[in-house]
Amino acid sequence: MTLPAHPTPPEPPPASAALALWLGATWLGGALGPALLRRRLAQGKEDPERWGEKLGRVTRARPPGRLIWVHAVSVGESLSVLPLVKRLLDSDSNLHVLLTCTTVTAAALMQDRLPDRAIQQYLPLDLAGPVTAFLDHWHPDLAVMVESEFWPRLIHQAHKRGIPMVLANARISDRSAARWGRMRGLAQALLRRFTLLTAPDQAAAAKLQALGASPARVAMLGSLKRGADRLPVDPQALGTLRAAFADRPLWLAASTHPGEEGIVAAAHGLIKLALPGACLILAPRHPPRAAAIRAELEAAGLSVAQRSLGEEPGKSDVYLADTLGEMGLWLDLAPIAFIGGSLVAVGGHNAYEPALHGTAILHGPDVSNFADLYQRLDRAGAALTVVDARTLAKAVLDLQDATARARLIAAASAVLAQEGDAVTATAAAILSLLPRQA
Repeated sequence: MTLPAHPTPPEPPPASAALALWLGATWLGGALGPALLRRRLAQGKEDPERWGEKLGRVTRARPPGRLIWVHAVSVGESLSVLPLVKRLLDSDSNLHVLLTCTTVTAAALMQDRLPDRAIQQYLPLDLAGPVTAFLDHWHPDLAVMVESEFWPRLIHQAHKRGIPMVLANARISDRSAARWGRMRGLAQALLRRFTLLTAPDQAAAAKLQALGASPARVAMLGSLKRGADRLPVDPQALGTLRAAFADRPLWLAASTHPGEEGIVAAAHGLIKLALPGACLILAPRHPPRAAAIRAELEAAGLSVAQRSLGEEPGKSDVYLADTLGEMGLWLDLAPIAFIGGSLVAVGGHNAYEPALHGTAILHGPDVSNFADLYQRLDRAGAALTVVDARTLAKAVLDLQDATARARLIAAASAVLAQEGDAVTATAAAILSLLPRQA
């Protein structure tokens, strides 16, 4: 696709009864916003100091000059977008970036990592009052939504104000595509309001077009996750844990979901028969499930030490890594990683991270979220597919051979090296749409 040299508005989007219904509901239901946030605040799910930002109560001034608004919902998206934010800011010393997110964890993580001239805020609720207040205050010159963030009122009002919008690194899972396919009129109405949609691969581009995106507005530019740096690692924690684990054989089950912990536990039981000192580091996708996971592991006859409780690994069979923001630590510690969400119908998770950390990659058969990447890894002999506890245990045991493990790791590095520079391409596309200063 040839990118436009100057900002051009998207074609008039089609009418949508579902969108009209959503706009009406979010206008009438505005009073529910504070009550919803107060309940979430009582549950510890909101930032007690800044939850008002989600109601459009902004306390920071808008900087002068041009402002690009980038929205990345949670931790994974925020980390992947950091190189893009830096590249945008490097293009113009007078440019500023507003980065919004939804989760408390992502906001805390970004506070320490954002470069100068980048501001972090929470995304407003998709209600009339908060969205209007947010756009009135920040009046961004361009908006970038990352991956699959579709908030109808926000998209509608930004488009109505003439703000060019980019859907960057658009990634839609098979389940999401099926769900949106049942609301194709709404999906088309939203997608046609974007000036540009960038897809990481052909499969993602095809899904966007099937949902109604204009083919002329879809560009396949590669994955922003490839451009992300290695995950942050606390060197002191790394040294402490290396000493605690000593020379025990380690493997990691990363980002696991319900239904997978039982398989992983059974696999570790088999691994222990061959390697009595082996230890599994289990990092669930959602740490609040830790108590239930621990009970399941212990019911399977495994001893558990829990990270969040300050328990030392000792001689425990499993180290339950139920914290956020420490995945880089686990990938540096474990030479082998099973990537979760792939033995259940979730679609798998990011394999760029273990590849960047030099960890041998194992995964289940359901990797539809990153189908193109896993296909290339598998084809190059850079990852191994497992289907159950027995094959998972066998793969972990086979990779105790350092030579076999090194082959996988080197092949994964080669696959990554063949990818284009998606960050540079995406930044260039965004900047080409940024309105010129008056």
